[in-house]
Amino acid sequence: MESAAVFSGLGSNYLLGASRGASFLLPPFFNDKRISFPAPLQLQKQSSFASFNNVQAASSARFDAAVSDVYSEVSELADIDWDNLGFGFMPTDYMYVMKCSRGGNFSKGELQRFGNIEMNPSAGVLNYGQGLFEGLKAYKKEDGKILLFRPEENAQRMRMGAERMCMPSPTVEQFVEAVKVTVLANERWVPPPGKGSLYIRPLLMGTGAVLGLAPSPEYTFLIYVSPVGNYFKEGLAPINLVIETEVHRAAPGGTGGVKTIGNYAAVLKAQSAAKAKGYSDVLYLDCVHKKYLEEVSSCNVFTVKVY
Repeated sequence: MESAAVFSGLGSNYLLGASRGASFLLPPFFNDKRISFPAPLQLQKQSSFASFNNVQAASSARFDAAVSDVYSEVSELADIDWDNLGFGFMPTDYMYVMKCSRGGNFSKGELQRFGNIEMNPSAGVLNYGQGLFEGLKAYKKEDGKILLFRPEENAQRMRMGAERMCMPSPTVEQFVEAVKVTVLANERWVPPPGKGSLYIRPLLMGTGAVLGLAPSPEYTFLIYVSPVGNYFKEGLAPINLVIETEVHRAAPGGTGGVKTIGNYAAVLKAQSAAKAKGYSDVLYLDCVHKKYLEEVSSCNVFTVKVY
């Protein structure tokens, strides 16, 4: 479920160094299509934040010249209407891709120019729904730094889901590093402070060909990003929800506890009916007692009891 970030000094947050230059965003060797995986960014511990201020690549004048010649546009904001973003897909510059085989481990990933991907029609994710996704955001602060909120928690959730769906998963460190690299490579798409956020969508998919119900022989971890505004058109104002009593979001023993792709299309019918009646979304009840609040199609729900 998509959930809002809360910034009240909680736990281990992350700051990404947003430089106006592009020299540390991209590695020195590349071709028109791909960029090899950059060296890890070093974590500098602070009281409750990890800071990546002015991250410098171990590079030479050749590196700086190459980047300035080919990727000089990275340092400038994208030319879009930042005041009317809405929540929808917008193609950006780069995506991150990492692969592994069944029984193996994810190792080296790479940045690629954003674009369509090729997949076998018999891929496990297409035929049997063997796939997961995550959702998190990057925010730009007034001082130009870029903030991620607890990306390691998203990594842990993906690993939990991967175990449930019989898939290998990137380590927490690989996941977080891949998120940072992807955000920095798409820095010009991070909205200005107060204008929105950069939505980050990690995917884990069984992309190998398989005919007959079985785990896929190959897996792809991919991250793409898109600048977004508020998810609901109401913004921070209250939203109207309709309680659904017949259709249920999850069931005991099922996959409702993990973020697998198959959990979402099943709610589209109830959600579409609710929106046709003027509601923002659907509030689902538990499927056993049909009286306990469970969740909304696209977010969690919390209640506050006032004594």
